[in-house]
Amino acid sequence: MTLDTIGGLAAALRDGRTTPRALLADALTHVERSEQGLNAYLTVTRELAEQQADAAARALEDHPDTASPLCGIPMALKDVLCVDGIETTAGSKMLQGFKPPYTGTAVQRLFDAGAVCVGKTNCDEFAMGSSTENSAYGPVGNPWDIERVPGGSSGGSAATVAAGSVPYSLGTDTGGSIRQPAALCGVVGFKPTYGRVSRYGLIAFASSLDQIGPFTRTVEDCALVYSAIAGHDPRDSTSDPRALDDPLTSLHTGVAGMRLGIPREYLGPGTEPGVRAAVEAAFHVLEGQGATLHEVSLPSTDVALSVYYIIAPAECSSNLARYDGVRFGNRVERASLTDMYLQTRDAGFGTEVKRRIMLGTYALSSGYYDAYYRQAQKVRTLVSQEFEAVFNEVDAIVCPTSPSVAFPMGSHDDPLSMYMCDVVTLPANLAGIPGMSVPCGFVDGLPVGLQVLAPRFEDSRVFRVAHAYEQATTFHTMPSPYANEAA
Repeated sequence: MTLDTIGGLAAALRDGRTTPRALLADALTHVERSEQGLNAYLTVTRELAEQQADAAARALEDHPDTASPLCGIPMALKDVLCVDGIETTAGSKMLQGFKPPYTGTAVQRLFDAGAVCVGKTNCDEFAMGSSTENSAYGPVGNPWDIERVPGGSSGGSAATVAAGSVPYSLGTDTGGSIRQPAALCGVVGFKPTYGRVSRYGLIAFASSLDQIGPFTRTVEDCALVYSAIAGHDPRDSTSDPRALDDPLTSLHTGVAGMRLGIPREYLGPGTEPGVRAAVEAAFHVLEGQGATLHEVSLPSTDVALSVYYIIAPAECSSNLARYDGVRFGNRVERASLTDMYLQTRDAGFGTEVKRRIMLGTYALSSGYYDAYYRQAQKVRTLVSQEFEAVFNEVDAIVCPTSPSVAFPMGSHDDPLSMYMCDVVTLPANLAGIPGMSVPCGFVDGLPVGLQVLAPRFEDSRVFRVAHAYEQATTFHTMPSPYANEAA
């Protein structure tokens, strides 16, 4: 199943060349083999998957013409997405053993479409990280080189698609946590416009930034999954009620006549030379298809990182206050209530989570709120306004997804150097705009990602540009060495 698309598998199911049970068996075998090196899964949901595969088989037999393209197709979920009765840990000891009593909206929409859930994938604890080294259950390997990181925080979701175990998965993106691992693992990853996909059933990190989105092998597959999960949800107060623009309708339109902006700040000195060369080659491919390239400026890029690491930890501090051993979280029993609180949170949270809670609590504390949090929100508005101004000049933005390729595990032991990994992805979260990473080349055998950004609620435009580039190249067809080994 390594290189099969969702569309190809759907056709094979309908003409009898395979069955949901056969696809599931293939996926489970592949997961078992690949897990020996990747550690991409925290839970394999075999029993649930078998039930879903049988239900999908019945649906395909009874209603083959109206069944969703996702019906009977194996997939995986980042372990911050709730599934009724299935352990959901968010990569943390704090939630070890927690089984939600409900299923999140985005996940339920996939289940309603006949999806078959193979398992819950490993991630940075509470989605805080850029390398998936912060999981309480061990790091995830990159299928292109298991001694290197897959990116984060959705590293397990990206790795399992890159390894060929499943054709798609769901992750979450708070500051680049879908797009950056997609780039480092050589797959497609999409962060929708904020509010386009319901966050109901997502274990929150930073509520004004978090967004759920898919990993796939192709842009068209990504459009299929996005179309299934997107749309208004009254259970999420931040969900937008406007009608969804189906990306499949304009997917094959091409980029002829489109104006594409290249932010000068996104190709700064921190960008590795090989990454710069691959991305600039991608620009020329799009230009060769009839797009015009324009240099643009997003001058607040240099402060966006600081703004993000005030706002995100502040929201993290608030969201994670509930994990106190009384309302939520595993409790460490102590004689006094104060000691119980302190020991529970000390034992349950890892180093990076504690760091961000302390940063956020400080920024929200009396005497510092105006100087830090309120000021950061003002600059966040400026970041959004700069994107709006640029999108008055161009139709979309193209740029690197990550300034580097996958780096060796343990090489970014300084937190600030790790935070810099998201310097070209997090501005999109601050502005709430859609973004996608699509494979655009290799540096020493490691994948490079091209990032496409568009105005809020113009998600289809992202798919249009990314698909045009993908169809003109072959990088998305190249399997990782680990996929070949595990097959």
